[in-house]
Amino acid sequence: MVYTYKQKFNKKYGFKKDEPHSLSEISKITGYKLSGIKTIFEKGEGAFETAGASRPNMNKQQWAYARVYASVNPNSKAYKIDKSHLIKK
Repeated sequence: MVYTYKQKFNKKYGFKKDEPHSLSEISKITGYKLSGIKTIFEKGEGAFETAGASRPNMNKQQWAYARVYASVNPNSKAYKIDKSHLIKK
């Protein structure tokens, strides 16, 4: 089975598989500053504007949350790109 980064996040932190989280919850759970999480979210929204047509079943917020969940996973390409924004509290 292939898991999404959101599902991997939930498994790691003991939540139900598809349970959603706010940006502030993700910040609190991971220990990363909310400002960095918000920056990554905004980068995700911007990326949607340029690549959204390739994902017609997603909206801008879904795309941005996917980027956040990927970025807080140290095994992802997004983490390598966004780790400068992930500063521990």
